[in-house]
Amino acid sequence: MVFAALALSKHLFDVDLALRALAAFFVFCGLSGTVYLVNDVTDLERDRLHPLKKLRPIASGQLAVSAALTWAVVLGGACLIGAVLIAPLFGAASLAYLLLNLAYSLRLKEIVILDVLSVSLGFVLRAYAGGLAIHVAVSDWLVVCILLLALFLALAKRRHELVTLSDQAREHRAILAEYSPYLLDQMINVVTASCVTAYAFYTLSPETHEKYQTNALSWTIPFVIYGVFRYLYLVHQREQGGSPTDILITDRPLLLTVALWAITIVAIVYSAPGAPMPVGK
Repeated sequence: MVFAALALSKHLFDVDLALRALAAFFVFCGLSGTVYLVNDVTDLERDRLHPLKKLRPIASGQLAVSAALTWAVVLGGACLIGAVLIAPLFGAASLAYLLLNLAYSLRLKEIVILDVLSVSLGFVLRAYAGGLAIHVAVSDWLVVCILLLALFLALAKRRHELVTLSDQAREHRAILAEYSPYLLDQMINVVTASCVTAYAFYTLSPETHEKYQTNALSWTIPFVIYGVFRYLYLVHQREQGGSPTDILITDRPLLLTVALWAITIVAIVYSAPGAPMPVGK
């Protein structure tokens, strides 16, 4: 997400901007680590009831709560300082991301619908921050697509938790009492259709054509459709979906689809006659 603005603004091979984006990437890795430390502390007792999460360092007792919180403060503070040094507005976006995720860990994850929305907004902030780090505007269409894709993954994860944990679901995560497989399936259906439609509109929009001087981005729509359908297959038929990252790096058809989509996007964007997007200050 952080590299999206760099790639789509046609600055992927600009060494200075690529290094700034790389620094922004490491900042968000650190901020994510900070959030995970805090979240695992707040979920300590519930994680011990989960068949897999009970093996995490804090839940298993390998890492003391005091040490986890100390490192969270140190890591989070260092990352925010680094973010401001990259760009003041990037620092503001990084702070917003950290505050949003801390609010999620402490309260928002217990409020139905807002729990998955807050997770999704975290991905949107990543994309915006990636643009702010290199002083490039982020397309509204890209924001919409990222929000819907993140919602799709978050809802699929909730469904997996509810189905896998069965009667123990509510003990592990109280918010699961507000959901049912039927309700989540309805939400997933809406978000799935919206996500594919939004991406199709993005590739076909006059704004995109004008920016890149080509309509060839629409050729990537089949990759998106297959990727979404493949993920739904894994969620419903293989009972996966608990960790989108694990699915992405272990399911070869999905990994291949994402790789081909990314390669095709870069090939189309950088072979198009449109000029790189202007870089602000």
